[in-house]
Amino acid sequence: MSTAQTPQPDATAGPPGAAGTPEHPEDRTPETSGAPDTPAAGPAERADPVPWRRRLLVGLVAGLLAWGLAALLSPEDGAARQLGAAALVAVAAVAVQHLVLVPDRAAEERARRAESLLAETAATVRGGLRRYDELQHGLTRHTEDMKQLVETRLVPPPRPAEPEPPAPPLVRIESVSDLAANFAEVLSPGLPILSTFVRLEMQRVIGHLSDLTTLTAECPGENHDWMLTLTRAAEKSICATSTSVDRTFWNSEPASRYLHAQAEAIEQGVPVRRLFLLESARELDDRLLRLCEEQQVLHIEVRVAVLPELPPHLLRGTTNDFIVYDEAVSFEIDQDLRDVNIRTRLIARQDHVHDRMKRFRELWEAGMSLRELEVRVDDEEDGTWMVDRG
Repeated sequence: MSTAQTPQPDATAGPPGAAGTPEHPEDRTPETSGAPDTPAAGPAERADPVPWRRRLLVGLVAGLLAWGLAALLSPEDGAARQLGAAALVAVAAVAVQHLVLVPDRAAEERARRAESLLAETAATVRGGLRRYDELQHGLTRHTEDMKQLVETRLVPPPRPAEPEPPAPPLVRIESVSDLAANFAEVLSPGLPILSTFVRLEMQRVIGHLSDLTTLTAECPGENHDWMLTLTRAAEKSICATSTSVDRTFWNSEPASRYLHAQAEAIEQGVPVRRLFLLESARELDDRLLRLCEEQQVLHIEVRVAVLPELPPHLLRGTTNDFIVYDEAVSFEIDQDLRDVNIRTRLIARQDHVHDRMKRFRELWEAGMSLRELEVRVDDEEDGTWMVDRG
């Protein structure tokens, strides 16, 4: 019975390092060693020294670090881009760990390729961030260019400077008539009579304006236009007196416009006070009472003073009509012996206005309120009012 012989190694092979025999395992080629070029063939690779869980953990940490870096360097990117970069880095980290552990030359080559791939990935990420910055810069510059284009199209470019026409020769004004004639020539409506009318009106207006440089101006008769204009110009106060001469005025059309202008002044916060001055107690009647009530409805403060009943020191002042605007300008109307209004004056001299305001305050304090006037009118009608002549 023959026994199986265990094959012995070839004695002619010689010890390691002999001629014809590779000295180191890495010097053997696949053809001579018969070892396949795959990691699965080596027994060392089958015993994985690093568990897959640890590799995944390292990859997860690397991905989180990459995500934080991307969010810090480029917060304007979307979350999708940041997560994509982090996932790519995590996969690369796991791949690097796997390839580094392969003990042969092919594993080293794979590791180098993985490192190159990781470097290319990082370069790609950096290039993407750089391209994003360039894109953002380009969009900003494009926006500025579009804004400049719109402004250029909407705002027409300035026209080239044209030579200015020669200035008209200066007109030498010798008098108010010359100035009025110049205005009439500019504003001439064409018809001779209207041209003359414009010239005369301008001469009258310019004459009053030139008179006001001396703080005094006057015109014949009653000037309701001055009264209305000053009422609209008042900003602080209007203090007016009204004598018996004005009694018929309050039923006229100018009075309606005048009261309307005063009501508008009151709405603007300008107080208006009116003091009716009576020549005698016979004027205390229902007509006066209705007049005062109508003006009080317009929020005009009203009082009445009977001149013969005033103290003697108040009778020594003037009693003609006057209106003081803003305690700065006095509008006055003079009457003749027949109580006809013959002249209207504007006086802005401070000493004169001060005297007028002092006179108004004294008469105002001595006058009767509307309630007192109602009682007085009733007593006059009943004949029970007695004047103390003692």
